[in-house]
Amino acid sequence: MRVVVQRSKKAKVTVDERIVGQISKGLVLLVGVTHEDTEADAAFLAEKIVNLRIFEDDAGKMNLSLIDVGGEILSISQFTLYGDCRKGRRPNFMDAARPDQANLLYETFNRLLRNKNIKVETGRFGAMMDVDLTNDGPVTLIIESKS
Repeated sequence: MRVVVQRSKKAKVTVDERIVGQISKGLVLLVGVTHEDTEADAAFLAEKIVNLRIFEDDAGKMNLSLIDVGGEILSISQFTLYGDCRKGRRPNFMDAARPDQANLLYETFNRLLRNKNIKVETGRFGAMMDVDLTNDGPVTLIIESKS
């Protein structure tokens, strides 16, 4: 699994001009799933993300986690994270998991986050979505379950 993590002051996702997910301070997660990913990958990433010390303390140092600041998550499925652009001009998405497998693991990932007492809002799997966020910092990281 591959997740782009963006620290945000506020964020929302809309589908057909209707807000389907919205958060205040927290993290926007763009979540990609590949063929060999398992629930263990989702568990690893959920644990890693909620404990990442990427929020500033009183001294302005990145020492606090999402849990420490009581932040929220907006999780958005993003198969294009596995787009391969090395050849030609059109991305190849063969590394992205099939929709049924990807959705199952995406939902598992979100459930694991919620099990950590985190408010988790989501986009709509497979839909065309508009994502609006105020990136805080900006702080943007890419985390993968496989090293």
